[in-house]
Amino acid sequence: MSRSNMITIKWLAMVSLIVATVAVTACSSETEETPSPYPTSAGVATVESETPSPTGVATVESQTPLPTSVAAAASDTPASVAGTLPKVRTETVFPGVSFDRMVFLTHPDGIPDHLYLVLQPGRIMVFDNVPNPSSPETFIDIRNRVSDRGNEEGLLGLAFDPDYRNNGYFYVYYSAASPRRSVIARYHAPAGTQQADPTTEKIIMEIGQPYSNHNGGQVTFGPDGYLYVGLGDGGSGGDPRGHGQNLRTLLGTILRIDVSTLDEVGSYAVPPDNPFVGVQAARPEIWAYGLRNPWRFSFDRETGDLWTGDVGQNKLEEIDIIRPGLNYGWNIMEGTSCFRDSPCSSEGLEPPVAEYGRDGGCSVTGGYVYRGPRLPSLVGAYLYGDFCTGNIWALRHDGSQVVDQALIADTDLQISSFAEGPDGEVYILSFTGEIARLTLR
Repeated sequence: MSRSNMITIKWLAMVSLIVATVAVTACSSETEETPSPYPTSAGVATVESETPSPTGVATVESQTPLPTSVAAAASDTPASVAGTLPKVRTETVFPGVSFDRMVFLTHPDGIPDHLYLVLQPGRIMVFDNVPNPSSPETFIDIRNRVSDRGNEEGLLGLAFDPDYRNNGYFYVYYSAASPRRSVIARYHAPAGTQQADPTTEKIIMEIGQPYSNHNGGQVTFGPDGYLYVGLGDGGSGGDPRGHGQNLRTLLGTILRIDVSTLDEVGSYAVPPDNPFVGVQAARPEIWAYGLRNPWRFSFDRETGDLWTGDVGQNKLEEIDIIRPGLNYGWNIMEGTSCFRDSPCSSEGLEPPVAEYGRDGGCSVTGGYVYRGPRLPSLVGAYLYGDFCTGNIWALRHDGSQVVDQALIADTDLQISSFAEGPDGEVYILSFTGEIARLTLR
């Protein structure tokens, strides 16, 4: 088959994905539903009764102005500007580990022997971290709690407590129904076992969701020991309720909370150095805001930088380095482009470090800064991909700007997530059941 025919087939498949809206990270819209209110309890966040945001930008004194141009914004198919980024291909790993709707893969810190695979309908599977593992076993099954009726709902995220070896705690992000909401919960696995107890659930947060899409879904512990949570803007299309620019809501944000207080006081705490602590009419849990759907984010294990891919609406997909208190622009901006009004005011908005348009794909999946042993030419480069096209990019950032970027692989994978192994090796999950890794061409 010629390359032109392959490209045509891939784009036909991409169009079919968009029309059918089957992508877990899709940019879909849906008819508005009236959310049902539900009671508030300690440590539980609700958003149903929030005041709509004004059309302007929420006031934050420490924000960095947007420059008049963004030199770091990536073109749709960039060449390796500095020549430091190799062309690669993917190869299947962990044969026999294959499930539909795979959305995340991770492991506890300091425990390299097992990998844990999140399935969107509501199970987490565990398998040996060896080249040819035996059949995965069920680590926990919470399908009776999880709602996956919307194509972006389900069991979406997993994070192991930094002290998991001693306390057995892990945290999940899942969608629930009646009323529609996102749930952050803690579970426990007995020491020395590979099977968690579903009855140990302790709900940490419940965030009302007006629509089924744009849930975010990532939960990750930072190097500071706090739990970071990614939340989309609440869905539909175009952020009709103005959540992205509303500091009174948790939607359209990345949160930072302290869950070490759960056993002592029964609820999470807010770290005192969070940027909106003490700010009137702002939720103190917020670390950064102005995000549309930060489906996947990660910390660079060497520098501690927090990277995310923020799924766009109809025009641009973006990559951001998340800094505390910054406003990433949605829904005033989509990437570096004015979303509704042109011209628009970009004052106080943080631009993406990279972006790509519809020639590159339709739904970005954030990845990891590569720190693995197998591909020295990629060490220090941030990897990310697109669900619709299977494209994989790499970029290098020197702390102030992008110094190299390239499209490094053109795959047939439906990239739902990247994963980082215990040694820093990066894996790619395909929504349809394949786990792959990168290798040089």
